[in-house]
Amino acid sequence: MFIRIFLFFVWFSLSGVVYADNPMLPSAERLVNAASGQVGKTTIYDPAYVGLSYPMGDISRKRGVCTDVIIRAFRDAFAVDLQKLVHEDMKRNFSAYPKIWGLKRTDRNIDHRRVPNLRANFKRAGASLQVTDDPRDFKPGDLVSQTVGGNLPHIVIVSNQMSADGSRPLVIHNIGGGTQIEDSLFKFPITGHYRFKLNR
Repeated sequence: MFIRIFLFFVWFSLSGVVYADNPMLPSAERLVNAASGQVGKTTIYDPAYVGLSYPMGDISRKRGVCTDVIIRAFRDAFAVDLQKLVHEDMKRNFSAYPKIWGLKRTDRNIDHRRVPNLRANFKRAGASLQVTDDPRDFKPGDLVSQTVGGNLPHIVIVSNQMSADGSRPLVIHNIGGGTQIEDSLFKFPITGHYRFKLNR
C-alpha cells in the first residue's frame, strides 16, 4: 500500500518529468517556491510537542522546526501530506524506523516531524542519492539531512539561489530563527541526500 501511495505521489507531483539533470523543471520549482514562501511567515523556532489534527495537521505557521519547512512545502506545492504518508508506513513497518525515542507504537503528532523518520521514509521510497561534497550534485528541490551541534539531526531544501561567489547553492531551512535562506549546505556534516523523480 505504501508503494502505491508513494508512486501516486511521485506521479502527481512530478507529472512524469525527470529532473535529475535539470535543476529547475516545474516540480522542483514549485517545491522551492513553496519553501521560500515560508520566509518571513515562520519566524519562530519551536520544537515543543503539540497534539495535531490528522491528516494535514499543523501548528501555527509562525512556529516550527526544520521538518515543518519540508512538510509545509510538500503540502503547499503538491497537496502531499507527509504526516499521513509517514504515519501509515510506520504503522505497517514500525521496525523499519529508528527507535531513538523508545516508542513502541506510532505517534501521528510527531513522527513526521522527526528528521530520522523522514530519512527512513525517503530511503524506503527510493529517493536516496549518494552523499558527496560536490556542490554540482545538489539541485534545487533536493532534500539534504545534516548533523548540527555534534549530534542534532537537521534537514534542508536546496534552493535555486547561489552563494555570493556562485560556487554552491543556498538552502531553505529553520535552524533557530524561523525559515531562512542561507549559505549552510556544507557548514554541517551531510548525512543524507534525497531527490524525488519519475523515469517515464
